[in-house]
Amino acid sequence: MRQTILARRYAKALFSLGKQQDNYKTYSQSLSAIGALYTEIPEVGDSLTNPLYPLDARKKVMASIAKSAEGDTIFTAFLNLLVERQRADILPDIAHEMQVMVDNAQNISHGTVVSAIELDKALQEKIQATLEKITGNKVILETQVDPSIIGGIIAKVGDLVVDGSIRTQLNGLKESIKGRE
Repeated sequence: MRQTILARRYAKALFSLGKQQDNYKTYSQSLSAIGALYTEIPEVGDSLTNPLYPLDARKKVMASIAKSAEGDTIFTAFLNLLVERQRADILPDIAHEMQVMVDNAQNISHGTVVSAIELDKALQEKIQATLEKITGNKVILETQVDPSIIGGIIAKVGDLVVDGSIRTQLNGLKESIKGRE
């Protein structure tokens, strides 16, 4: 929990600076790419967070990462600040929080649709259009298949949950019958 709060604070600071310079989308993309490096190559994260390496060496590694990400002076200073404050380990979390802020600024919501069978493209687009109408935001959907819902769909976008699954309807019917006894 504490890491998430810290990540959100750092992301908010970079987002604010990026918004002033109109670079917040670029910052978010660069952070996401660097965050992906952490997961793909664990040695990168180790070289930036391991206290056995001198601070100057960790700064040089971060400087080369910032250079390869083509970061401006603000972005490079931000990355160096993370190394100095020993917060480089939460960089993937900062990238995630930054992406959430960018999506909110652009009125984009992420959601999931769970169905019993694979949905075809036309039906996915229809569900997406309906959810966009309900939320008022552009919706990016991720689809999942769960045969246990028997039929129908469960759509989740932020706090909104639309559950039209057969399993839920059968459970409701079961509770209704129990209530009458």
